[in-house]
Amino acid sequence: MVKAIVGANWGDEGKGKITDMLAEESDIVVRFQGGSNAGHTIINDYGKFALHLLPSGVFYNHITSVIGNGVALNIPYLVKELKSLTDRNVPMPKILVSDRAQIMMPYHIDFDTYEEARLAGKSFGSTKSGIAPFYSDKYAKIGFQVSELFGDENTLKEKIANVCTLKNVMLEHLYHQPLLNEEDIFNTLMEYKEMVKPYVCDTSAYLHQALKEGKKILLEGQLGSLKDPDHGIYPMVTSSSTLAPYGAIGAGIPAASITDVVTVVKAYSSAVGAGAFVSEIFGEEADELRKRGGDGGEFGATTGRPRRMGWFDAVATRYGVRMQGTTEVALTVVDVLGYLDEIPMCVGYEIDGKVTKDFPTTSELEKAKPVLKTLPGWKCDIRGIKNYEDLPKECRDYVEVIEKEIEAPITMVSNGPGRHEIIHRVSSYSK
Repeated sequence: MVKAIVGANWGDEGKGKITDMLAEESDIVVRFQGGSNAGHTIINDYGKFALHLLPSGVFYNHITSVIGNGVALNIPYLVKELKSLTDRNVPMPKILVSDRAQIMMPYHIDFDTYEEARLAGKSFGSTKSGIAPFYSDKYAKIGFQVSELFGDENTLKEKIANVCTLKNVMLEHLYHQPLLNEEDIFNTLMEYKEMVKPYVCDTSAYLHQALKEGKKILLEGQLGSLKDPDHGIYPMVTSSSTLAPYGAIGAGIPAASITDVVTVVKAYSSAVGAGAFVSEIFGEEADELRKRGGDGGEFGATTGRPRRMGWFDAVATRYGVRMQGTTEVALTVVDVLGYLDEIPMCVGYEIDGKVTKDFPTTSELEKAKPVLKTLPGWKCDIRGIKNYEDLPKECRDYVEVIEKEIEAPITMVSNGPGRHEIIHRVSSYSK
């Protein structure tokens, strides 16, 4: 059985917590896309952690954590992240790395930084983690696959020479930066080879066998629907698909093996980076929600940047849920809203004087104004409540309005940052 855990919106929905929780009853957790440019925050018995490259199942001894072929593999970062766990008394996790994963190179990070500087005020708000240059090289067929580290060295050196020829033209004439050195790159790759050697295998074959044996597999996605390069707020998106169907490609398993798509939805909105954000709020209102939000304030797990804040956006979320092929929804950070007398919700977009409930393309999105509806708050702390029926009526009404708006069953309601601070709910929703 394969279950995918993905985000409905801009990312930062709380996927790490949900993956960490569901991993308890799973055998394998697979990261299928993205790199170390975003983080999943997890709070458990070992403490509070922000994972960036490792799958969110690494805290369980029975889990095998797989880094799939779709991931931007920053090898030194992987080693550093593993050490950061064992340094805090977390047992060394079982890690497998796909021999078809491609390698994040130091020059990818440099090129990301150079390009953001060149674009200046028109930049994409990159985390400067090298993601766009990495995926550009992958699809231009000048990236380095892990398997190439273990192949013929002369063939590898020929490829390095070609890469340097292409890159150095841009470094010299566009960015006016130091040129790449072929020998340095080869030596770097040989260092990476030794670092990653203990973990490398044909993970697709491993997962194929696991499926035959009836193992339970979780696919963990990074960011959310609205950051997908095809279906998100292009061009303010990431560079790999954030959608559950890509999980099959990024892990190397059949698409039909994904039987359940858990889409994580936030009870309000937040976003890091540039791009259209229709329900965004500002000033003291935003500061208060940011301060109270998340598991210690709404700040990027990787960058520490303050997240942009907004009310729940039913238009964007319904679209995100649809694009993921959602079978069930986990609604997170509901407890954060307990301070509000009234809770606004964006239920439509006004564009050029007309109201729509459909999520538009970016050029239209930039013109959209939120159509807000206000719901009564519950004005109390709901942390510690275990049963859905024990939530205040106003809180249950809020959950059920969201469920109706997004047209998908909410089966989990998170009311705290801890692993087990979650309410399981039998949804009566039907389309």
